[in-house]
Amino acid sequence: MIFREEGSTGTSKLDPVRERIARRAVLELQNGMYVNLGIGMPVLVANYLPESMKITFHSENGILGMGPYPLKSEIDPDLINAAKEPVTAIPGTSYTSSDESFAIIRGGHLDVTMLGAMQVSQYGDLANWMIPGKLVKGMGGAMDLVSSHVSGTRVVVTMEHNSKNGESKIVSKCSLPLTGQNCVDTIITEKAVFRVDPKDGLTLIEIADDQTVQTITDATEAKFKIATDLKPMQQV
Repeated sequence: MIFREEGSTGTSKLDPVRERIARRAVLELQNGMYVNLGIGMPVLVANYLPESMKITFHSENGILGMGPYPLKSEIDPDLINAAKEPVTAIPGTSYTSSDESFAIIRGGHLDVTMLGAMQVSQYGDLANWMIPGKLVKGMGGAMDLVSSHVSGTRVVVTMEHNSKNGESKIVSKCSLPLTGQNCVDTIITEKAVFRVDPKDGLTLIEIADDQTVQTITDATEAKFKIATDLKPMQQV
């Protein structure tokens, strides 16, 4: 079970790599946005939101107004996100049925959706639901979330740069079953930030302090351009 530690924005399962990615992902948001946080790493984003920023977070199981992970003393077993993890609710939170929740998603009413991924191609194809040979329950809501890209919802992927065996997760072409095509706008890893164009491909726009362009090139299977104003990786 994941919960916030007393006096900290971190969680009981704090991972510095995931924290770095989540802190950078916050900078993709602007005051007043409606934002879906997908299962896994994206949910951490709510923990690092500055108090001055007002964002309405959506969870596909029917929460509009989801807050950060609770303190251990605040855990309510009846208040969970789509991954069945305990969460909090901000004042004014509304709760909907699944059909209403997915009407919000499919109707293009979200400004941003943040998702994890197993692979992203250089042109923004996303694979985040299945590894062949492993038992899965199904795609879940990811297909609906990325389909709203055509209605103007930005899709931001937060993921580790490489798999556990060292393979690049940013690839020229996805080898895993796709969740959606040409749907990813931004990729945030612990090493770098890329903007994605469905025709022109990847552009490296930010790089972590412990990386160089060469180490990013070595760690990335896909080809990418380098922004003329390449910046150090930002964080809240």
